[in-house]
Amino acid sequence: MTDDRTLPTSKRPETVDLAASFEQSGVREILAELDDSMIGLAPVKQRIKETAALLLVDKARRQMGLATETPTLHMSFTGNPGTGKTTVALKMADLLRRLGYVRKGHLVTVTRDDLVGQYIGHTAPKTKEVLKKAMGGVLFIDEAYYLYRPENERDYGQEAIEILLQVMENNRDDLVVILAGYGDRMDRFFEANPGFRSRIAHHIEFPDYSDDELFDISEIMLNEQNYAFDPAAREAMAEYVSLRRDQSHFANARSIRNALDRARLRQANRLFNEAGGPVDAKMLSTITEADLRVSRVFQGGLDSDSKDQARQSAQRGAQ
Repeated sequence: MTDDRTLPTSKRPETVDLAASFEQSGVREILAELDDSMIGLAPVKQRIKETAALLLVDKARRQMGLATETPTLHMSFTGNPGTGKTTVALKMADLLRRLGYVRKGHLVTVTRDDLVGQYIGHTAPKTKEVLKKAMGGVLFIDEAYYLYRPENERDYGQEAIEILLQVMENNRDDLVVILAGYGDRMDRFFEANPGFRSRIAHHIEFPDYSDDELFDISEIMLNEQNYAFDPAAREAMAEYVSLRRDQSHFANARSIRNALDRARLRQANRLFNEAGGPVDAKMLSTITEADLRVSRVFQGGLDSDSKDQARQSAQRGAQ
């Protein structure tokens, strides 16, 4: 990160054009991409805009010799799965790079398994290797609360936490750490680890998507793969969203993506079984009501991704 405080006083500008800095930095482009590519999340987008404004002002203060230290940029993203936390982290990494707060702007995404070893002497090398890869960018730790296992006296998560805290303090001009997970669990994690709370400056809560937003997301996802619903399938998908939300382990956009993957699988099998001759582009690209209605969700059963997530949660809890 360039430090304008080293400039002689005589070479420092007397005024700074914030609007010009906004345009030249590329921040407008990133914020526009965030608005265009992500449905909903109004409070999240507002917090990102506020953070961008803070950094632009900080950069102006540096140019005029007013700033004294790098602002703390470590963050906490809380919310349910599938609410866009990783996608926003990618945008944040790009924003920080364009404003000169990180060198590379890459995102390294990890979980407990990437940081914590299974025997003595294993954790420190794993954690340090991850931090080495993340330097100059953003380290995104998903389900960060799994690092702390007070019920297990032989758990090595505390060693990883101590290394992370040290690096977050000493290398904050070259690394931004984002901790992510469920809101209530992250609250308990911060209570048990006050060192993290004191180093996190920005807490951003990601709301669940509404039914209408999830339906819009489903159409965008299909369109990106050159598929579309027919009229009856649109109604079925809207009903699916409402029913699936009431099931356990609902994961917002992630559950919708999984449902569409299965619908495409059923569509392919339907075409093979029913097509008596050549098929055209429209047939290959249309999801019908039949491709959706066979889902167990409509019969009151658990969908496949719900079962998979239940198994994954049980496995993480046992580790």
